[in-house]
Amino acid sequence: MKLMLAALAIVAGFTVIETTPASARDYPYCLVSRGTGSPGDCQYRSYRECMATASGRVASCHINPRVAFGRQYRGYR
Repeated sequence: MKLMLAALAIVAGFTVIETTPASARDYPYCLVSRGTGSPGDCQYRSYRECMATASGRVASCHINPRVAFGRQYRGYR
């Protein structure tokens, strides 16, 4: 019994050591539907990926406002 508890403690220790914090990332496209709210479900890397998820639902895809407003304007001055 003591051996089993020691082994479990060692495994739990490695699990805690091996984990890394989740990295926050803003993906460029958001799925917007009646149930997702604003800005929507922003976990899509491409417009095509977002539209494939929206297919068959009453949903659409928009540019993530966090990404869009974070870009700098590169027009003529």
